[in-house]
Amino acid sequence: MTEMLTPELLSQLAHELDHSEKTRVQVEHFSKRFPGMTVEDGYRVSREWVRMQVATGRRVIGHKIGLTSRAMQISSQIDEPDYGTLLDSMRHQCTPGQVLDIPADRFIAPRVEVELAFVLKAPLRGPGLAGGRELTVQDVLDATDYVTPAIEIIDARIEQFDRHTKTMRKVCDTISDNAANAGIVLGAERVVPQALDLPWCGAILRQNGVVEETGLAAGVQGHPAIGVAWLAHRLAPWGEALEPGQIVLAGSFTRPVAARAGDLFDADYGPLGRLQFRFV
Repeated sequence: MTEMLTPELLSQLAHELDHSEKTRVQVEHFSKRFPGMTVEDGYRVSREWVRMQVATGRRVIGHKIGLTSRAMQISSQIDEPDYGTLLDSMRHQCTPGQVLDIPADRFIAPRVEVELAFVLKAPLRGPGLAGGRELTVQDVLDATDYVTPAIEIIDARIEQFDRHTKTMRKVCDTISDNAANAGIVLGAERVVPQALDLPWCGAILRQNGVVEETGLAAGVQGHPAIGVAWLAHRLAPWGEALEPGQIVLAGSFTRPVAARAGDLFDADYGPLGRLQFRFV
């Protein structure tokens, strides 16, 4: 792994992200201040931010995978997805038949994405770890306790477009920002993956009664389990694995939909249930 940021700079940037989250004021692109910043530096900033959160009592509950569509990878000038960490403070739980209220003031510029979540019952260890190896889709399915619909709420502690030049942020900025993750909504059906034709799982996303997005899970690299195996491989060089009980968001199969206070969302997954929530 290549890097250019010192431990002192990593800590400084992680504190800037923490301050941005608390004040809801975005920071300028890290890549603008450090033009040689690498993707690995981005992950190091994100990990330092997670370490800070855990030190305050937050708990890691899983991971998210982003930039799974080819179009998003091209626009970000990368050739693979990215990933971030899920914390217990990000989790919102729906009750079937009821509308969940989510405080809008927890976010800066929230957007909603439609996904599937894998909840693991066995570890997934990539090459280089003890007991690790190249993983397949079947390995992921075998290690999964259940699959369930999920909404990811993404946010931006680092501004998307530079306030002066209007230049779009780079992927190392997004990765530094925990791959833009800020929340997760769960609460629909839980189904063993072998009972589903996962690529054909679909959803309709309504915002204030209007259909804004529809999609199939095949939009996530052809099969959502592909990304889970990829993630286990990417965690291995850090000495980490996907662990039993963890939640893995496999990637969005719709474009992100901007949310504001007062917006009501209804994500209808058909036989897999629905997630209904509003920002208040």
